[in-house]
Amino acid sequence: MSSNLHPMLNVAVKAARAAGAIINRAALDVEAVRISQKQVNDFVTEIDHASEKVIIDTLLTAYPDHGILAEESGSQHGNPHADHIWIIDPLDGTTNFIHGFPVYCVSIALQVRGKIEQAVIYDPTRNDLFTATKGRGAFMNDRRLRVSKRIRLQECIISTGFPFRKGDNFNQYLRMMGDVMQRTAGLRRPGSAALDLAYVAAGFTDGFFETGLSPWDVAAGSLLVTEAGGLIGNFTGESDFLEQKECLAGAPRIYGQLVSILGKFSKFASAGDKASVRSAVETLSRERASDRDEAEAAADAAEGSEQPKDAPF
Repeated sequence: MSSNLHPMLNVAVKAARAAGAIINRAALDVEAVRISQKQVNDFVTEIDHASEKVIIDTLLTAYPDHGILAEESGSQHGNPHADHIWIIDPLDGTTNFIHGFPVYCVSIALQVRGKIEQAVIYDPTRNDLFTATKGRGAFMNDRRLRVSKRIRLQECIISTGFPFRKGDNFNQYLRMMGDVMQRTAGLRRPGSAALDLAYVAAGFTDGFFETGLSPWDVAAGSLLVTEAGGLIGNFTGESDFLEQKECLAGAPRIYGQLVSILGKFSKFASAGDKASVRSAVETLSRERASDRDEAEAAADAAEGSEQPKDAPF
């Protein structure tokens, strides 16, 4: 532990490293890990539960009067009415983890009277530790972080998360990604929103956007971004985003340009913007349906041409 860290952040780092040790041991034989499914494409493993337990035990041993909001156990631990609430994602990127794809992390944030004041994101595969205390800056392995200095969107790499849940509006997301891809140097989908935000803070990427996220996905990363000089909010640029299930982050100049592109897709957009998005998405849906019909017709024709013909006698 570092004597320079806030005492509560030191405890969070201890918890994150303990969870990371559990994850790393399990990663040596990931095929032996028991997996269950919360909903379509949404997995949870025994490692999520073990990681969450060691985090909660570590935090409540140090601060028994604090509250807990955790991905797997919700608010059933600690004091739900406390001013201090720890927001925990014990393994962000579970789908990556169970496939052996080494992009996942532990995310822990401390919310004090509604404001995020401490943050830890720990990447156990690389032993990268991202930390932030409100007003004291953001760090990666004791190196001060600053967001990217790029100001031209066409030079930027933007990270995102693709829709995977039942009921997600896939065609709207395709439209969003199309609008962003045409204006940037590239779009990336690593698979861990918490790490995506840490990478924005570090300047590895220039921006990030995703819908359908929960507070434990973005709480710690949001403080890293702002303490590194970036901005974070919903798609219309409003900073009160934690419970709104849409998140946009980036270096200040890039953030503003992304708001101008993505704002119309926000559930808080104006009625006119929403109508134009609906029209564009309906057009895209029709085009995709037409493409599928043409592909199926071509496949049927090809299959028919392969049928043996009757002999001419």
